[in-house]
Amino acid sequence: MKLNSKYKDFKLKIILVEPSGQINIGSVARLCLNFNVDKLAIVNPKCDIYSIETKKMALKGIHFINECSICTSINDAINDCDLVFATSGKSEYAKEPNCDSLKNLRKYVESHKKVKILGVIFGREDRGLTNKELLLANKVFTIGTNSKFLSLNLSHAVSIFLYEFFRNQTIDNELPDKIIEIASSKQIEDSFSEIERLLLKSGYILPHTSSAKISKFKKFIHRAETSKHEINILRGIVHQINWALENPEKV
Repeated sequence: MKLNSKYKDFKLKIILVEPSGQINIGSVARLCLNFNVDKLAIVNPKCDIYSIETKKMALKGIHFINECSICTSINDAINDCDLVFATSGKSEYAKEPNCDSLKNLRKYVESHKKVKILGVIFGREDRGLTNKELLLANKVFTIGTNSKFLSLNLSHAVSIFLYEFFRNQTIDNELPDKIIEIASSKQIEDSFSEIERLLLKSGYILPHTSSAKISKFKKFIHRAETSKHEINILRGIVHQINWALENPEKV
């Protein structure tokens, strides 16, 4: 399949979270070469990523292993990304507001301005990504499988994503209905740090319930496809309220 050069308007970054299979990592590196991926990042690898098994599977894609970013957290891995996707095998997550079908992801990217780096997160082989980790993504997608056995091999999931993502660009060249400049994952996370601090101060949330309530609030932001301008306004308001509460003598 020939890849359309249009898609190289941005860089594609594949992110593996705590992978434990050397053969899987090698297979993903080979896929990165097959589909002209720009960058591979690995968060807390649980095996020797430079092993003979990895190299045998990677073949000419071994430079993706040699040049990959080793990160200590997902936040670190997506820090430079303008948009972030994540995959989930959880059937119940399909009902969440930021979950979408794989076939719609291409149009979603095209509807945003100035996407320089798109990050795609793939979870652990045995348990995927946590609900908290999934909230770091602008969009979550699921890959349709047998409802009685939802789990996919890591490298298989990466191959299906890459194939569908690039295939869809060749079958639908319609212009998107709207162009928006959506808030990045980092902007949303930074804003919610201030929001949580404010809500804890005001007593609206308690420390033992803050995680659940903040997660619900994040889902509203993702569903609304909040723009960078809108999230900056929200953060500015919250920042000013926090400052006023901490400096009452200056108000």
